[in-house]
Order: sequence, then structure tokens, then C-alpha cells
Amino acid sequence: MTHEATVVDTYQITPRVKGFRLRVPGHEFEYDPGQHTTVRFESGNEEIIRPYTPTNLPGSEELALTIKRYDDGLASSYMHQKRPGDTVEIGPIEGALSLADTSRDVAFLASGTGLTPMMAMLRQYLREGTGHAHILLGEKREETIIHRETLNELAANNRNLNLTFVLSDPNWEWTGRIGYAQEHLDDLFDEFTERDFYVCGVPPMVVQAKERLAELGAPDERIHSEGWEDSVVADD
Repeated sequence: MTHEATVVDTYQITPRVKGFRLRVPGHEFEYDPGQHTTVRFESGNEEIIRPYTPTNLPGSEELALTIKRYDDGLASSYMHQKRPGDTVEIGPIEGALSLADTSRDVAFLASGTGLTPMMAMLRQYLREGTGHAHILLGEKREETIIHRETLNELAANNRNLNLTFVLSDPNWEWTGRIGYAQEHLDDLFDEFTERDFYVCGVPPMVVQAKERLAELGAPDERIHSEGWEDSVVADD
């Protein structure tokens, strides 16, 4: 089932990333945090459908989306032109990524806008979870880290949450970790068999992270992703 959603607010997050609040009056969205909706529109004679993941929790008339604009991205360019009062057709909320067990420790491993499903999952875990959570986020530069203020605030207010940023191309002032997020797993965690690891980002990063986690002893049932990334990397 699709809905016509109204854009109620837009805001700049980084130079290429915008946030959108969409509302469907009279409809309460119910979904598992981590699942995605789709934006749908016509371009020429083609129907364009692209997935985007709400960063807010379910139970309201609104969805909060975080969308990065790509120069050759039809859907991202389409959305970045939207203004409050405009409408957007969105599809049902679905997907394989969601919290498996809120009683276990968790690690959320993301790169770039792969953080978006983790935001809703993290909010759910901080509300319902009984263990420890760790966000490990890889980005290129400090100014492109999305939702940094929100993450810092959540970490400051939750003693059971750790936050680690890793930059692949930092400027000289950066004093944090350098490289790719998946390269720092063995430095940050001393146990890989009981914690749940959730991975989202560009397909090569997801595949590399899952392979590294397996090498470090994480069982298959403790490693969670959307599930389609392996086939994309294999096709390349």
C-alpha cells in the first residue's frame, strides 16, 4: 500500500545530506526500526523506486528520512528539490534489518548514510535494551559525518552507549581513528560470540565487515545486514 505524504520540514545535515519530515495525516506508521520505505515517482516513461530508511521510531504520522544527494542520482535529486508543502508518494515499510534481541549487547557498524537504519534501531535499543551498545561509524571527512550532534547527545546521556568515528581521509586536525571502520573491530571489541553485530553501508564495506567479523569468531547468527550486498559485490 502506498501513501501520499506531505513534506512538513526539510533541513540541511551536511553539504550533501538533507533531512526530511514526511507526514500522512490519520495514518500511524508501524514498523520494525531498521526497515525501509520507498520513494516513488515517474521520470520520463520510467517509474523510479528507491529505498530510504526512517530514522525515527514508529507510532506516529511522520517519517524522518535522511537522504544524500548524488550528482547522477535521480531519486536523491528529486527529493532534494522538495520543499515543505510538497507531496511524495511512499511505499510500504519493509526489509530484513531489525533488532534480533534487545537483551544482548549490540554493535552498530555503518558507513555514510548506512547509519540511517541504525539511528532508529539505536533509539529502540536505548529504550528497550538491557545491555551495552556501540556505534562504529566510518566516514570520509569530519564535516560529512551525519547526525553527529544527535549521536554525541545520546552517548552523553546513556552510559551504556559508546561512540567511535573512523575517517578515511581526515584533515590534519583530526585526532581520532583513521582508516575504515571494519579495520578497527579487533581493537574495539574483545568478545565476538555473544554480541549482535548490525552492518549497513556500501556493499563492499558490508561484505568486508562480515568477513572480518567471521574471522574474529562472530557466529553467522550474530551478524545482521540487509542481505543483498553479497550478490552486488559478486556481480562486480
